Amino acid sequence: MASPYTEKLEALLRAHSSEIDAAAMAAYMRDQFPFLGIRNPQRVALTKQFWKEHGYPKGTEGVKVSEELWALPEREFHYTGLLLLTQLRKDAEKERIEVLERMVVTNSWWDSVDTIADHLIGFHLQKYPELIPACVERWLASGNMWLQRTAILFQLKYKQRTDVPLLFSCIRRMADSKEFFIRKAIGWALREYSKTDAAAVQAFVAETELSPLSVREALKVIQRKEGREEREEQEA
Repeated sequence: MASPYTEKLEALLRAHSSEIDAAAMAAYMRDQFPFLGIRNPQRVALTKQFWKEHGYPKGTEGVKVSEELWALPEREFHYTGLLLLTQLRKDAEKERIEVLERMVVTNSWWDSVDTIADHLIGFHLQKYPELIPACVERWLASGNMWLQRTAILFQLKYKQRTDVPLLFSCIRRMADSKEFFIRKAIGWALREYSKTDAAAVQAFVAETELSPLSVREALKVIQRKEGREEREEQEA
């Protein structure tokens, strides 16, 4: 049975549902989930107003509410659960990683997994770096595409703090994957790191057998910069 807090928040969001928008939003997500039909800006505004009036639950109560929202069918509740966990991430205990892993492998699609990997797990593992070796090995060996994608993406915002050998090792282990979402993640992770060290990414791509999709995504920023510099030279 859901907590009274979750029931109030659920009722608020359901009161703003739209069948027309719900159908369009579900279609955009390839009908992976039903939707209420609340666009992101409106949903965030409604949630923040609710928090202003009721406060937001903290600690274990907050995690419980987020998991109760995660158990509801409509996608907006999942997004709201992740928004709540983002509010609570600074005070998360080490064991929060177990909740985040469960969310990666349930209600899984790129929109939720990428938010969890980048904003939640990435943040959590910076706070508890001792968890990284076991977590990454477990995810890569799991056979679960979404956990494997998480292993590749959790360092997206690390920039100079990126563990580059670990990133490249994860990519090498997954480089022969035929899964679109893995190949795309490889390219995305390399593209983001190229903003910090373009030479390292170029060298890695040159010496590693990657899918054309991964290579194309990895070199986008580098090639765009090279093209801009070439045009500037021609105009000089």
